[in-house]
Amino acid sequence: MRCLCVVIGYCCGCFLTAEVVARYKAGKSACKMGSGNPGMANIGALFGKKWAAVTLLGDVSKTILPCLMCQSVLFPQIGRVAILYAGLGAMLGHGFPIWNKFRGGKGVAVFCTYLFLFSPAAGGTAGLVGLCAVAVTKYLAVGALVIPVSVLFPVIRDWDMESGFVFLAGAAVLFFLHRDSIKRIVHRTEKKTDLIRKWKKI
Repeated sequence: MRCLCVVIGYCCGCFLTAEVVARYKAGKSACKMGSGNPGMANIGALFGKKWAAVTLLGDVSKTILPCLMCQSVLFPQIGRVAILYAGLGAMLGHGFPIWNKFRGGKGVAVFCTYLFLFSPAAGGTAGLVGLCAVAVTKYLAVGALVIPVSVLFPVIRDWDMESGFVFLAGAAVLFFLHRDSIKRIVHRTEKKTDLIRKWKKI
């Protein structure tokens, strides 16, 4: 059942909303434009806030679908942990879609979504801390990596061993998907994003 949750999540995660938007707007793959990342940030930079929001909505929806389907419909007997397994699968599908030569997005929206579904307190806290980290450092990757780290102690303290293990697996995938950004930050070649200035323009 747990493996099936991951598989179902993976199949849903393979749907890259950014690819659909990029091909609709420009007739090209998101991997061949801008930063080359098929995610919300790249789509926003290329086509504006409206299409960034569309991309975010799509990524959130494709995560909610398998998580709730596995928890409430298919495998209610394994409880809420089904959300984490399906979410982990969605992360893997988003980051390594089989149809796109395993080249996908970085999975921040996916990770935050299934973390919030499993624990609204942890997910909400992590999301806010991540935004603050980006506002301070101006690095999107730092915000992404702070998200799982910020709730690590509550996870270890309050969650059962299985849930904690699956959470750590998802966090490891998130870190792996940001490996290139980490290298660029170390070498000071990563592009900065001023969230505060952007918010003032909204």
